[in-house]
Amino acid sequence: MINLELAKKHEDTFAQVMMLAEHMIRPYSRKYDKEEHSYPREMEEVGKLIGGARSNPGGTREEAAEGTVVNGGNMGAVVGLFGLCWGDVGLFLGMPGSGLGNAAINAVGTAEQKQKYGGSYAAMCITEPGTGSDSANISTTAVLDGDEWVLNGEKIFVTDGERSDTLVVWATLDKSLGKAAIKSFIVEKGTPGCEVTRLEHKLGIRASDTAAISFNDCRIPKDNLLGSAEVATDAEGRKKAFGGVMQTFDNTRPPVAAMAIGVSRAALDMSRELLAAEGVELAYDRKPCNLGAIEAELCRMEAEWNAARLLVLKAAWMADNKAPNSLEASMCKAKAGRVGNDITLRCVALCQSLGYSENSLLEKFARDSKILDIFEGTQQIQQLIVARRVLEKSSSDLK
Repeated sequence: MINLELAKKHEDTFAQVMMLAEHMIRPYSRKYDKEEHSYPREMEEVGKLIGGARSNPGGTREEAAEGTVVNGGNMGAVVGLFGLCWGDVGLFLGMPGSGLGNAAINAVGTAEQKQKYGGSYAAMCITEPGTGSDSANISTTAVLDGDEWVLNGEKIFVTDGERSDTLVVWATLDKSLGKAAIKSFIVEKGTPGCEVTRLEHKLGIRASDTAAISFNDCRIPKDNLLGSAEVATDAEGRKKAFGGVMQTFDNTRPPVAAMAIGVSRAALDMSRELLAAEGVELAYDRKPCNLGAIEAELCRMEAEWNAARLLVLKAAWMADNKAPNSLEASMCKAKAGRVGNDITLRCVALCQSLGYSENSLLEKFARDSKILDIFEGTQQIQQLIVARRVLEKSSSDLK
């Protein structure tokens, strides 16, 4: 039986990270928004204090005994992110060890790979100049040469690409074989042939760097392949092989959705404070039809926010209990990404000049929220995945 009530340990986690978010993260929000690409050294100390409370984006799939129910690492990860991203999304992403590549290593890495790279600061390299949402169209190549893989290609929009010490790179062993030949590789920063070529200037999450990285005859050990080097020849085998690569997204989409829950909660809380100072307060003991226009809008947004929050918790709960959650991961990412954008922008509008001004952080919350509906799969891609799952269609049947 599903249980979305937070365990005592997760309530404690949330209380801890909210305190840190309010007193050690939020005070630096505006500073690093203005100083784009400056490294937020203050967040190193926050990361040490959080430790296990932050967990790893994507968490780990808990080993539950037969017939028991677990609220474990994945639930802890999303609950922690609710609080951390209530503080600041960009500063969270700029914390050492918060890279999305860590989720891939923990999802499909061997025991040796997890031991060596599990504690690193790992960024994810997927998007290419000619490949966005269509992850199956990867052009970066990996060729086995003796005991080394040789990587060639270019990756763009790599979150934490400059600051990370490790990269998880998607590359193809043979582009003519399509999805089945796409594999993930661990590349240590500083490896000859791996170079950060530029940093992007962005609308939001400016405290987090977004980089373009090139690979020119970049040689890495044979053991740095995540998963098997075998390429399936039959259709079913190819489907399963790419599904294993895509499992990373089942782990990372709920945490990204949790980031949207955190920043939209921040916008709602700040809006209510600003509006209360102007004499507008939401009364929960009155029916929506008896509320003023602004109050009714706040009530509607609270309901949408809570629906998205519950979807995130469900996807995390399923991961903790070893239940397939690809559908739920995409559902929560689609819902939370859209709700996060809608709420933050609507809060700016409701607060008018107070929301648009840099005197408050509302306009920053709105800018930061946009990326959460884009990376880890756009709104449109999530809806397509949900449709395929619900209608039981393959990617070739429903494009």
